Amino acid sequence: MRLGYRLAALALLGGALTASAARERPLFSIGAIADAQYGPAPDSGQRLYHTAPGKLAAAVADFNRRKLAFVVHLGDFIDRDWASYDALLPVAAKLRHRWHFVLGNHEFAIDEAHKPMVAAKLGMPARYYSFTHDGWLFLVTDGTDRSTFGWPAGSAEDRASRALHATRYADKPDWDGGIGDVQMQWIDAELTRADHAGLKAMVLCHFPVWPENPHNLWNAGDVRALLERHPSAKIWLDGHNHDGNYGERAGIHYVNLKAMLDTPDTAYARLDFFADRVIVHGTGRQQDLTLPLR
Repeated sequence: MRLGYRLAALALLGGALTASAARERPLFSIGAIADAQYGPAPDSGQRLYHTAPGKLAAAVADFNRRKLAFVVHLGDFIDRDWASYDALLPVAAKLRHRWHFVLGNHEFAIDEAHKPMVAAKLGMPARYYSFTHDGWLFLVTDGTDRSTFGWPAGSAEDRASRALHATRYADKPDWDGGIGDVQMQWIDAELTRADHAGLKAMVLCHFPVWPENPHNLWNAGDVRALLERHPSAKIWLDGHNHDGNYGERAGIHYVNLKAMLDTPDTAYARLDFFADRVIVHGTGRQQDLTLPLR
């Protein structure tokens, strides 16, 4: 009889441990890479261009062993030249999960004729768009919307961008970019929708907006003010600053992943989403982070 009690107690304990482990399983996970940045050029200092295909292939193989909702590349997939896409995209194509690409400044370090084709080349439905997954709204934003490089020379968008930089952001680097009024209105509307639906929101962009840094969007302050009006806004995830960065402001986490390019090792992350937090598991040079959700 005592043995029976012991077995029953062990069964109860095992069930409790199983339930506890289940509670700790993430709701879902995603992969994230910033600045793979392959280019057919000699290495330059930390910029180890020749290592990009191998590092991307290793990250893809790692991600393929995991259960992920999708993988995001946060801009600067290539360093330069239209042909670089055809060198790196076959490596990316081996991923068994869905890709979501974000536009960066180096996406447009190509000839003028191909600039309107970049989003389609990366399989993007548009230069900016949104999608939902398991209680989260993801906004893929376009930080090249207003820029001196993101549109064909002489186009209406190019002229408007250059005029904006000259009149309002002349002190900002021309290798950064900005988010235009129409896209700002779209972000506001999408976050309002998330507020009303009880969704949490993550914004994906190539360019940072916080902490203060020379790599930030031209209109980073306006973007932050917009996000802070919406309780749904939880995380801004970006690249561009190859050294990485992190800051929290008004309950919003601003996570700048380190560049995959600038290391003989690698840098990328898996993000696990829980009800009350997101955990960033870094690989290589990318550090771990825990992001409590307000």
